[in-house]
Amino acid sequence: MRLMSWNVNGLRAVVKKGFTDQIDALAPDVIGLQETKAQDEQVREALFGWDSYDVYSSSAIKKGYSGTAVLTKSRPQSVQAGLGIQALDQEGRVLRLEFDHFHFVTVYTPNSSSGLKRLPFREKWDVAFRDYLKELDSDKPVVCCGDLNVAHAPIDLARPKANYNKTPGYTQQEIDGLSALLDAGFVDTWRQAHPKDVKYSWWSYRGGAREKNVGWRLDYMLVSERALKLTSIPKIHNEIHGSDHCPVSLVWQ
Repeated sequence: MRLMSWNVNGLRAVVKKGFTDQIDALAPDVIGLQETKAQDEQVREALFGWDSYDVYSSSAIKKGYSGTAVLTKSRPQSVQAGLGIQALDQEGRVLRLEFDHFHFVTVYTPNSSSGLKRLPFREKWDVAFRDYLKELDSDKPVVCCGDLNVAHAPIDLARPKANYNKTPGYTQQEIDGLSALLDAGFVDTWRQAHPKDVKYSWWSYRGGAREKNVGWRLDYMLVSERALKLTSIPKIHNEIHGSDHCPVSLVWQ
């Protein structure tokens, strides 16, 4: 199975930029989407008439904000939205599909926001999400994909010194949150396969950042450590346009 993730930064907008043709060409079996910025019925409406995938979605209470979806060619055993914690489940940030051999989780991790005003919320989220994945992993292996809104190491962003502890996505608290998740038994598949490579998955729309490759690696395919041997070919598809993020993928054997 080819598994993929893409923060589309507005599903309805990216559909107008050739999204369905791009996905048909990439041909993932399952793809998690983040930041759909659409209610469930708007997700279905945006993809109406495209029969390549079954569509599941989870939308925020606030319209036009956040939201996740999963498109799949394989029928899941079960589908669940959210972490099961009301205070953290208002923004449609987690969607899980259970398949025969693994749980597929797509996540849009909260951004700490300008001035880091949402960093305390983010820290609570990181702990709760780690516990959630650990509980799933006790049942069967997990593939967790999505925009984790953190660059984990200096190699993962173009200007680490200028952004450290100043910019959302590169504070020590956020770095520690991802470190704790990895220490809990999960693997950053792309970095594990490419320990010294520099490649990004997000670029600001400002200042020609993508053309200059002044970016951040915010999008991940994490897997349970015990299932790493069942995965291969982790990729960052930075040739794919349409959003300020690009897709990432791996193959489950």
